[in-house]
Amino acid sequence: MKSLKKAIREFIYIPINFLDKLRLRSKIKSSSGKLQIIIGAHNTDYENWLPTNIHSLNLLETSSFDHLFENKKASRFLAEHVFEHISYSDALIALKNCYNYLEKGGAVRIAVPDGFHPNPEYINMVKPGGFGEGAHDHKLLYDYKKLSKVFQEAGFKVNLLEYYDEEGTFHYNDWNSKDGHVIRSKRYDKRFNEPLGYSSLIVDGIKE
Repeated sequence: MKSLKKAIREFIYIPINFLDKLRLRSKIKSSSGKLQIIIGAHNTDYENWLPTNIHSLNLLETSSFDHLFENKKASRFLAEHVFEHISYSDALIALKNCYNYLEKGGAVRIAVPDGFHPNPEYINMVKPGGFGEGAHDHKLLYDYKKLSKVFQEAGFKVNLLEYYDEEGTFHYNDWNSKDGHVIRSKRYDKRFNEPLGYSSLIVDGIKE
């Protein structure tokens, strides 16, 4: 019975995913303005941004980018709490693919849990296997050095927006939400000022 239910779910979801992919591809093809793409969007939907999930854009497959974009280039990519779910080597592949399908001067904005956060409770919550939501699937806990390194290896110039350093000091450089809204941030997450002090490491990678 369990296998039958699984087969029914797959029968339903595959056509839905296929139709979503076709709609997204059509929107990109007909677009004459900026192409701003949300990676791993789930239910996230922002004005002037196109949401994608793994069934519509697989970050590790060049063919997936090629099928979606064809001869178009994205202006910006946004990934909020996505890259901690893949390995460093896969992150490098993903960023190289984004780089190749990004216009010159475009950027990839990534937000992930911050490995230099000074609160041990925060670290225990977000580390791989931590007690926080989704942490059982976390593969890596980034700090600003690690995330900068993988960006640079993929060819990007790095612009640090929000991060803790090795001494536990928080750094903030002003950023525009229209260039990629990050909910889990100093500006938009009320938990930042609570005892736990929840924050994200937020970095822009810019294609020069």
